[in-house]
Amino acid sequence: MPRHRLNFSNIVTTALPLCLIALFSACSPQTAPPQAQEITAGTTCTLDGMLLSDYPGPKAQIHYAEGPPEFFCDTVEMFSILLRPESQRRIRAVYTQDMGQAGWKQPRGHWIDARTAYFVQGSTLKGSMGPTFAAFERREDAEAFSKKYGGKVLRFAEVTLEMADLRGGATHDEHM
Repeated sequence: MPRHRLNFSNIVTTALPLCLIALFSACSPQTAPPQAQEITAGTTCTLDGMLLSDYPGPKAQIHYAEGPPEFFCDTVEMFSILLRPESQRRIRAVYTQDMGQAGWKQPRGHWIDARTAYFVQGSTLKGSMGPTFAAFERREDAEAFSKKYGGKVLRFAEVTLEMADLRGGATHDEHM
């Protein structure tokens, strides 16, 4: 049976490059998440093709690891997509609008990370799909909104798929 001798030179020439690649990979800076994109007059909802600028309430956008961002005319749609097990994709960023800064009837700008936002569920104000989750960067703003318009303050992780029910929106509006 042939005997193999450990050759220090072979170990160094094989292992050293692999170790350097691993070291540089671990130390390389993480790529920053993509910036939120502003809504234009022609920006449409990924789910139903509605023009986002035509409707009140907070909008949302999801930036995936691959492909263009998807836009939603309502935060209920955003949660519906994010929480469905069959639609799980690698996500780089999720944005919604801070309703403590943006106007309800025609929200523009004021994009915040949806995963760190406070949401008010069950207020009297409606979004494009009917009942919606009003989004806020600051808890104080969410609580003030809740006092004025009703609803319960939740964190992103507290919202469930059952709460993100799309059946209350356009499908039940007899005036559309």
